[in-house]
Amino acid sequence: MSKVVGIRGNDERLKVASQWIVRMERGLSAAEEMELGAWMAADPKNTQRLLSMAERWDKMHDLTRLAELFPEPGPVSGSKPRAMPWIAAVATAVATLAAVLIWVVFVHVPDLPTIAQTPDTHETVVGEQSTVTLPDGTVIVLNTNTLLRLNYSPEARVVELARGEIHVDVVEDRNRPFSVIAGDRVLQAVGTSFSVEITDDQHIELVVTEGRVVVGIHTPRGSSANSPVLAQSANNTVSAGEEVLLGAPDEAVTPVSPEEIEVKLAWREGRLIFLDEPLEDALAEVERYTTVEFVFLDERLKQRSVTGRFRAGDVDGLLIALRMNLNIANARSEDGRVLLSSL
Repeated sequence: MSKVVGIRGNDERLKVASQWIVRMERGLSAAEEMELGAWMAADPKNTQRLLSMAERWDKMHDLTRLAELFPEPGPVSGSKPRAMPWIAAVATAVATLAAVLIWVVFVHVPDLPTIAQTPDTHETVVGEQSTVTLPDGTVIVLNTNTLLRLNYSPEARVVELARGEIHVDVVEDRNRPFSVIAGDRVLQAVGTSFSVEITDDQHIELVVTEGRVVVGIHTPRGSSANSPVLAQSANNTVSAGEEVLLGAPDEAVTPVSPEEIEVKLAWREGRLIFLDEPLEDALAEVERYTTVEFVFLDERLKQRSVTGRFRAGDVDGLLIALRMNLNIANARSEDGRVLLSSL
């Protein structure tokens, strides 16, 4: 695996604005407020892009926060500063829009029944998530439609991901490295946090949020009852803030920002976040959390850009947002599929 660093130049402004939206969602530090102000002042297009992103997210509180952070000085010294007219105007427009449109919809998704489990197997159905805490305190969160087999003993900490996605917070134990077997790979850590997903095309996506994970090859003749020993080297170690798609033609380790990680792991809170994603890709992700299948009657809709935050499994809220914001109509076929077309 080689390390690749770089982003597409044409997407730089959009990417930075999207990251600021995610940061503002969790709250800005004093240093970040200064950094945001400098970025906005560097180019008027930066401010325009940020306001556009906030409006598309229906983030009234983010627009209000911008007005508080960057006020326009009043005419009299010592008087209360007024909000920048362009921020106040956009905030008013968004407030009016939010009263009649639904873009980000939060609807409670009822708990789905849990498949019967054995002490060694944990499984979630489509739309369900669950948490497993091992005796050592290691926490494993299972995403939708996931099958996990445990082989935990005083000698070894080994789990096998048969399908789906997990996020692991590993409690450090240098005498018993924690190993995840996924396909033909072994992902091993001593004490760290990372997520692993087996994709539809059977690739293995690894995202490391803390520490580092060593990647090795799993040999079928080896017993999963014994934790494999992996040698660390520059080309098989993925560190915090990095990701890799194992099994892809180019197994390049690439950097991933804290905001991108927050988007990738939003599923742990039952949310899906899209930042200018092609509609086709966004709906493919939505389908992971529901039995509903989407069908495009108009092929041109597949590349329409989607930005928003949704409750996983909330198909009705998603369809309302698509109709109101992207002029996309929907209908149900006799077999229950959702048919999408242009209004």
